[in-house]
Order: sequence, then structure tokens, then C-alpha cells
Amino acid sequence: MQPAAPRPEPGAAVDAIAKQIIDAALTVHRTLGPGLLESVYEQCLCFELADRGLRFERQKALALAYREFSIPNALRLDLVVEDAVVVEVKAVNTLLSLHRAQLLTYMRLSTLPLGLLINFNVPLLKDGIRRCVLSSM
Repeated sequence: MQPAAPRPEPGAAVDAIAKQIIDAALTVHRTLGPGLLESVYEQCLCFELADRGLRFERQKALALAYREFSIPNALRLDLVVEDAVVVEVKAVNTLLSLHRAQLLTYMRLSTLPLGLLINFNVPLLKDGIRRCVLSSM
């Protein structure tokens, strides 16, 4: 069995969506600052995304298949924007490798190649943003 071919970087259209998501997150963080609950940031980010005309699904349920067994609603993705980018919102002291692994799992199972991990509990939001790309499917 041959290893999967590397998946190319997401295209310019997906990158443009990611930039708009980051701009929206910066607006939320600039307005609210750190120290609030994740759910507050998620709701405010949704407001900003809608204000920018971006389509999104909040708390998107994802089924998990294990052999012949299926678990409906096994996972919940914080946001899926424009059917192209998975966004995982955090409000934690430190982003851990576990958070990145969670996002990569969501991306793999949803077959979306780009994900943004956004931690709002930082003084400068640029220090709380991680861009994740699936290298292969």
C-alpha cells in the first residue's frame, strides 16, 4: 500500500475566507479582550462573520463511523465557515498539542483541508491563532 500523496495547500479562495475569519476574530478580541468564556467569543465571532456576509454553521454535528457502527452527532465542530474552514474557538491559558490534534481530527473527519485554532485568552490575538492544513487525506 502506497502512502497518500501530499495534499496541496488550500487555494486562494480558501485563504481569503481564512483571512476574513481572522479579521473577524481580531475585531472581537479588540472589542472584548481576554478573560471571557469560550461561548461568548464564539457567539460574537458568529455575529462578525454574519456581518461580513460569510456563511457558517455553528456547533456542526459530525457523525463518526467505526467499522459497521455509526455514532450520529459524535462530534461538534465549533464553526464551519463557507463549507471550507473548520474553526475551533478556545479561551484557555495555553494552547496544547491536544487542541491542535482535536482540530486536525475534525478536519480529517469532515474532509476540510484548512482549520483555524483561535485562542481568545491572550493579550495579543496574533499569539493565539494557529493555522492547520491537512498534509494528506
